[in-house]
This record gives sequence, C-alpha cells and structure tokens, in this order.
Amino acid sequence: MISKPLGVFIGCCVVPLALAYTAVKLEWIPEHTTNHGQFLQSEVRVPSWHVQNNELWTIAINAPDSCQSACEAQLSALQNLYTALGKHQKHVGLAVLNRSHEVTDLSQYQSYQLEEDLPEAHLYLIDHRGLVVLQYQYYQDEEKNRLEQKGLLKDLKKLLKYARSS
Repeated sequence: MISKPLGVFIGCCVVPLALAYTAVKLEWIPEHTTNHGQFLQSEVRVPSWHVQNNELWTIAINAPDSCQSACEAQLSALQNLYTALGKHQKHVGLAVLNRSHEVTDLSQYQSYQLEEDLPEAHLYLIDHRGLVVLQYQYYQDEEKNRLEQKGLLKDLKKLLKYARSS
C-alpha cells in the first residue's frame, strides 16, 4: 500500500501531466493570439544592428528606393505612431530598411540594408538585438491602414509594459 504523502505527490505530478497530454491530443489549444501583427515565417535579423539610447524596440519600415507614394504615406504614419507613444518614446527607435540616404531626408531614422526580401511599405517591430519580430501589412485603403497601425501601437505598448515588469 502506498503511503498517503507519496500518493498525494504522485497524484500532483501525474494528474497535470495527463491533463496536458489530453489537451494537446484533443487540440484544446487556442487558435488565436492577442497580437495584432503577424509573426514572420522565418527568422530575420538585421545585420550590423546597434541600439541607440537603450531602446527596447524599434519600429521599422521597409522602404526600398522603388517604393514611392505608399512608402511616403507610411513614413508620415511612422512619425504619427512615434508621437502617439508619448512617454514611451524614449524606449522606441525608428528605422528605415533598404533605402539609400539620397532619396529622402532620413536623418531622424536609423538606416539598414537587408538581404531578405520583405514586402514594401510594411511596418516591422524589431527587438533590441536586431530580430524582426512582427510584421504589419500596408493597405491601400486608408481606414484599414489606420487600424493596422493602431494594432501596432497596442502591441508595442503591451511589449513595453512586459519589459518594464521583468
């Protein structure tokens, strides 16, 4: 006969494992996430990444030289997003990917060249180590685009809140 403490210990170990196994096999795992952006399918790192002023996250736009009107609209949206961050601005940087300095005045942005082929005019969240984490799609429809940018702002504020608590 098993002693009572040993039986309780085994029950406390076996029951949660059995429930977890059952949840996985019966696919009880939630299918949705709380983030608004899309995770990239493959890992993308920005080469020669450097963080300025201890920034935790960077909002970047993929704006190659061939991208004109859509990228210009997203660049102004990027400034609006940065302004909307308010007190969190000191933890967030701005960057432009795949654009030469001659095309527009990019002095307030960090600029990086990527070898990966990312969609034009999309916005990206990059962590402090240079890993591109989330992608936010560009839409021709201004209302859809505004909603996507609001989602980016919500995700970013949530990530900054998590960073502050850890």
